[in-house]
Amino acid sequence: MGASVHPNYKWHVVGMLWCISFFNYADRQAVFSVFPLLEKELGLTTLELGLLGSSFAWVYGLSAPFAGAIVDRIKRSTAILWGLQVWSIICVATASARTFPALVFWRAAEGLGESMYYPASMSLVSDYHDKTTRSRAMGIHQTSVYIGTIAGGFFAGLIGQYYGWRWSFVVFGGLGIILGLLLRKLLIEPERGATEEAPIPQRKLSAGEALRTIFGKPTVICLMLAFLSANFVAVVLLAWMPKFLYDKFGMNLATAGLTATLFVQLASMAGAPVGGWLADFMRRKFNGGRLMVQALGVFCGAPFVVLCGLTDSTAMLIFALTAWGFFKGLYDANIFASLFDVVPPETRGSAAGWMNTVGWLGGGGTAPIVIGWIAQDTGLGVAIALAAGVYVFAGLALVVGFSVFARRDVLSPV
Repeated sequence: MGASVHPNYKWHVVGMLWCISFFNYADRQAVFSVFPLLEKELGLTTLELGLLGSSFAWVYGLSAPFAGAIVDRIKRSTAILWGLQVWSIICVATASARTFPALVFWRAAEGLGESMYYPASMSLVSDYHDKTTRSRAMGIHQTSVYIGTIAGGFFAGLIGQYYGWRWSFVVFGGLGIILGLLLRKLLIEPERGATEEAPIPQRKLSAGEALRTIFGKPTVICLMLAFLSANFVAVVLLAWMPKFLYDKFGMNLATAGLTATLFVQLASMAGAPVGGWLADFMRRKFNGGRLMVQALGVFCGAPFVVLCGLTDSTAMLIFALTAWGFFKGLYDANIFASLFDVVPPETRGSAAGWMNTVGWLGGGGTAPIVIGWIAQDTGLGVAIALAAGVYVFAGLALVVGFSVFARRDVLSPV
């Protein structure tokens, strides 16, 4: 591992990264819960709200390949902690926005600040956890996404309801700055490739070599198409569900923000560890075992996405959100573990960066706008339900990946 650490430290790393990732997602989600306030204060249309939601994804996606390349060349612990400081400062600065262009600017800038986190953190976790515990470690880490989303959705709505939307960003950003200072001495950089069965090259690959290594594996293409599609659906529900509940079911801001996130994210918290355990088990049986678990998640989740958009019953909506969230967790736990089965350690930062680029530009960057545009004619419910078709496409891409390409692409065959 480079430095001498306690055997359990690999799980302590997961815990520290969990806390950082919590704020990563709380900051992202906060804006969606205050959409109704922004709509009233700035006179925004649904399409403009969609543009605001997409601005983060565009910059995040465009920055990701460069962030990934940097991560492969510097200490990942440094990238993680400096990234936390930068995006937290930007989050606080968002409160200064007085116009729609200014709000879009700060929202987009936050995407730049957060772009290094996932390439760096997932690469770092892969060097503390080998293939026997990697999905479980990443599945546990993934639960921070769900808790952070719940907290961002509820507390942003609650704070906005009583004190105005600006204080939501001040609170979340300020707490992130404090966390970064506390963890500066605690996060230790491991040796790259420390958990691999075979030695890895010590030289750093050029950008061209890294690209050829990553995209020379067809399984990678299948995984990226699936992530684009799955991220599209996830962002649709995260971006538009609070407003959907506010408009259709008459909930207040705090209740809409909490309902839109609580049931999905808690169910995903249950699904992610199950997906991690199941994927580690299936990986020992089949080269494409992790992809099989991901395909199960998106195929089973699709009908519940339809139900979320079309039901008129609050109880049925909560059931649909819960079921969708559980199956979403099966997929989420293996996003990067599946990728790291087929790309070598020296390119994992770059591979995660490109994964985020495809997923956030093609999926997250288009979802708020596409749904906002469709909703102008059909209403939000129908627009949300239509997103289920994109989930089915994700499942088909994964089926192709594990049935056609995984056997030859996986680095350490069973």
